[in-house]
Amino acid sequence: MIKAVCLDFFNTLAYFDPPRDSFYSRVASDFGVKVTAAAIDEALPEADAYWRTENFKSPIRTRENKEKYAVYTEYAMRILKGANPPATPEQALQILGKAFSIGFKFVAFQDSLPALKDLKRRGLTVGVISNIGQEIESYCTELGFEPYLDFKVTSFEVGYDKPRPEIFQLALKKAGCTPGEAIFVGDQYEQDIVGARGVGMIPVLIDRKESGRNPDCQVINSLLNIPGLP
Repeated sequence: MIKAVCLDFFNTLAYFDPPRDSFYSRVASDFGVKVTAAAIDEALPEADAYWRTENFKSPIRTRENKEKYAVYTEYAMRILKGANPPATPEQALQILGKAFSIGFKFVAFQDSLPALKDLKRRGLTVGVISNIGQEIESYCTELGFEPYLDFKVTSFEVGYDKPRPEIFQLALKKAGCTPGEAIFVGDQYEQDIVGARGVGMIPVLIDRKESGRNPDCQVINSLLNIPGLP
């Protein structure tokens, strides 16, 4: 019997507004750098992984300015690696600075809160497993998720990103259930489905755009359609 449901955060419960790929592309054009939204979308996972790795070493925001700006520059260069011609480090840092000054915000998908409320109504333990860092606490509060969550596990807390088993194993410990009693819902096959299945959880892929992918797992287009709930 299912006792717990864990969910990914980014692109499962919430999304960036404006979308980072098109936003960075527009900001880059202000500095004479041509890079498509598609190229940025492809580059973001690797760039974000670099950012998290650096944060694991020591919080970027607390470092000396020289080291801090070196990380900012490298992160920006990775985001813009598809630019043609390539961006200079100076341009990259300017683009990132402007993007950060304007800022992004997370917006909840329309079905997120109703789904969380339904899961709690069913008496389930509900958690979030995310590669986002400590800031997830404030995101969940701002979006109204907090009252419906029993726990959160982040890669910052564990020291590893999904799909490493450690992050899922800690979630199971917090949920107080066996892997077969827990469902994990996420939007990334390699990170979410492979990782959850690797520790014995029941994986569910959320494909909101109904892309037609046919992975070897259950697929839903809404969090209101999670299968196998009591």
